[in-house]
Amino acid sequence: MKKKELGQLLGRMTVAEKVGQLLQLAPMFYKGTITKGEITGPMAEMGITAEISERAGSVLGSATAIEMIAIQEAYLETNRLGIPLIFMADVVHGYKTIFPIPLAIGATWDVEAAEKMAAVSAKEATAAGLQVTFSPMVDLVRDPRWGRVMESTGEDPHLNSEFAASFVRGYQGDPELLSENYEKMAACVKHFAAYGAAEAGREYNTVDMSTRELYQNYLPAYVAALEAGSKLVMTAFNVVDGVPATGNEWLMRDVLRDELGFDGVLISDWGAVKEIINHGTAADSAEAAEQALRAGVDIEMMTTCYLENLEGMIADGTADVALVDEAVMRILELKNDVGLFEDPYRGLKGKQDRQTDILSAEHRDSAREIAADAMVLLKNVDGLLPLAVDTKIALVGPLAKTQDVLGAWSWLGDKEDAISVHDGMAKQFTQVDVAGAADTENVTEAEIAEMVRVAKDADVIVLALGESADRSGEANSIATIRLPETQYAMIEAIRAVGKPVVTVLFNGRPLDLHGLIEASDALVEAWFPGTEAGNAVADILAGRVNPNGKLPMSFPYTTGQIPVYYNHLNTGRPVDAADAQEHYVSQYIDIPNQPLFDFGFGLSYTTFAYTDLKISSDIITKSDTLTISVTVTNTGEVAGKEVVALYLQDLVGKVSRPRKELKRFSKIDLAPGEARVVTFCLTEEDLRYYKPNLDFTSDPGDFKLFIGADLEATFCLV
Repeated sequence: MKKKELGQLLGRMTVAEKVGQLLQLAPMFYKGTITKGEITGPMAEMGITAEISERAGSVLGSATAIEMIAIQEAYLETNRLGIPLIFMADVVHGYKTIFPIPLAIGATWDVEAAEKMAAVSAKEATAAGLQVTFSPMVDLVRDPRWGRVMESTGEDPHLNSEFAASFVRGYQGDPELLSENYEKMAACVKHFAAYGAAEAGREYNTVDMSTRELYQNYLPAYVAALEAGSKLVMTAFNVVDGVPATGNEWLMRDVLRDELGFDGVLISDWGAVKEIINHGTAADSAEAAEQALRAGVDIEMMTTCYLENLEGMIADGTADVALVDEAVMRILELKNDVGLFEDPYRGLKGKQDRQTDILSAEHRDSAREIAADAMVLLKNVDGLLPLAVDTKIALVGPLAKTQDVLGAWSWLGDKEDAISVHDGMAKQFTQVDVAGAADTENVTEAEIAEMVRVAKDADVIVLALGESADRSGEANSIATIRLPETQYAMIEAIRAVGKPVVTVLFNGRPLDLHGLIEASDALVEAWFPGTEAGNAVADILAGRVNPNGKLPMSFPYTTGQIPVYYNHLNTGRPVDAADAQEHYVSQYIDIPNQPLFDFGFGLSYTTFAYTDLKISSDIITKSDTLTISVTVTNTGEVAGKEVVALYLQDLVGKVSRPRKELKRFSKIDLAPGEARVVTFCLTEEDLRYYKPNLDFTSDPGDFKLFIGADLEATFCLV
C-alpha cells in the first residue's frame, strides 16, 4: 500500500479507532487465543471489553501460527476498515532453537554469528506467525548484579554497537524488502535509554548520569541499531535526568526523533506509561497519557492510559489529535512495511510447510557452533584441557544432568529439546560416570556424598555447576554475585578427592569466582548455551572446538568492586606500580583495583605470536586514513581462532578520557603455523568525543594505539 493510501485510510478512521491502534494487548483478550501469552509485568484489572479488543492494534506474546491465524481471522471479521493486527514478542536468543544468551554471543566477538542467530530466530518466529521481535537489547552494562546483563553484549560501546547492527540485519534483512520476505521480521531496539545503568543493579531502579556520559557511552549502540534500519524502539522503565523515559519529551523527540532521525514506531515497555504515575511526574492516568503522547510514544503496552483518556482529552482540547494521527500513521506504516495489508497472515494461512523451519537439524548445528565459540576458557593449568576421549571422567554437580540450560528469555523454548551436559559428553567420551543434583540452590549432603563416590573412581572430575536459568534475566537482580552458597560445600568436597577438576560454569552474569577458581585446575565459562548446550560443552572439553571466546564484560574481584570496567577514567591520584607503597591513592586496601578477569580475556589450546607491527604514519589529519597492521601467527599445534583488537588512548582532552577504548577488532581462524596480516584503518572521526558542551569533535594532541588479544597482552604502537 502506498503512503498516500495509508493517509486516506487514516482519514477514514474515527478518533476511537485511532486510539485503539495505540493499544497493545496480550492474546488472552482476543477470540481465537490458545495460550495466555507472555506475562512480563504486573497484570491489573484492565477492564478490556470485546469492543476494545476489536479495535486494538497489536498483540503481545502470541506463540503459534495456529493461534495467530485464529486471532487475526476473528479480528478482521469485526474490524470496520480491515486493518490487521500486528503480532510481537520477545524472541531474544531463539524461538524454539535456543542459542546462547546475548552476553555469551558477545563473548564470541563474532558479528556474523550474531547475525546468523538473529536470522535463524526470525525464520522460526515468522513460521509461528510473529512479525516483530523485541530485540536487540543494546543497553551498556557495568553492574552484574542487574539480571538483565544476560540480555546485553557487554560493557563496551564499540562492541555493543557492532553487535546491535548485526542483530538488526539478521532479524530484518534488507528493510526495504521486509514486506516481501516473510522469513524476516521487524526488530525493536531497546531500551531507550540507559536502562543498563540502573542504580545498585536493581531492576527498574532509577538512573542518574551526565548528558555527556549518555551521549559518549550509552547512545552509540542505539545509533548503530537505528542506522541498520531497526523499525521500532522501546522505551526504558527508568528516568533520564529525572524524567521517566516513557514521558521524556527531550529524550524521545529532541534526541531520538530529531537528532538520531528515527521515524519508526516507538513502543512503551510493559506497563511503562502508567508507571509514570509511580515515578511521581504524573498525578493520574490522564497526565501520564499526555506526557507519553507528547514524548511520541506510539504504542502503549498493556496499560490503558491512552484508551481511558485520549478521546475525552481530544474532545476538550487538552490533547492534540495531530499527535495521535502521527502515531497511528507510524503504526500503519509498520504494518505496511511487513506486508500485512497484502497478506495479514504473511503466507502462513492454509500452509504447514514452514513448520519444518522450526528446530531443524541445520538450526541446531548453528546453535551448537555458536555455543562452543561463546565459551571462554578462564583457566587451564598444565594444559589439562582438552581431555582424551578415553579419559575416565566423573561428571558431577547440579548442572550435570539437567536440561535447564536455555537461560532467561527462552520462554518459547522447550527444556525437553535441550542436550544436557551428560548426554553431550556421553557421545564423545568413552567413560563418563555421572552424579548430579536436583537443585542448584540446595545441594544435599547425600548428593554430595554420591558425587564424591563417583569422583574417587575417575581420572578427571568435570564439575558442572552454576546458576539456574531463573536466577538471571528480568526482575532477577542479586546483591551478592556468588554462586548459591549451598554449592561451596560441594566444591570443597570434590576438591578434597584429590583428582584434577575441570569446572564448567553455567550463568547469566559475571560472578565472583573466589572459592571456585582456586578449586579448579581448568575453568570453562559456558554461560547458558541453549538447546545444544551439552554437545557444545563436549566439543570444548574434547578439543573438537578450540576455545576462542573472550569476555565481553569484566568479572569483578568481588561484589564490592562493582562497577568495574576496563574503559574507566583516570583519577587525580591513580595507582602507580612504580610506587607501590604510596597510601594516598585511589585504591582498595583489601583487594586489587583490577577485576579478577578483565574485559577481552580468554585462553586457547594454542598460542599466537604478534610480529611486524606497522603504522602508516605517526600523524593523522582530518583528511587522512591511518593504517595499522600486525602479523599474527598460530605458534601452537592445533588450529585456533584469535580476536585481534585495536585500542586507543587519548592522552589529553577537554574532559578526562578513558585509559583505553576499543576501536576495531577482527576474529581470524589460523591453522598451526599459519600467519596472517591483520589490518585496521582509523580516521580522524575515531578520535572524536563529546566535549562539555556536547560538541562531538577531536583535539590536536598525542594518542597511543594498542593492538593485541586482550588488555594485558597488547602492544603499544605510538
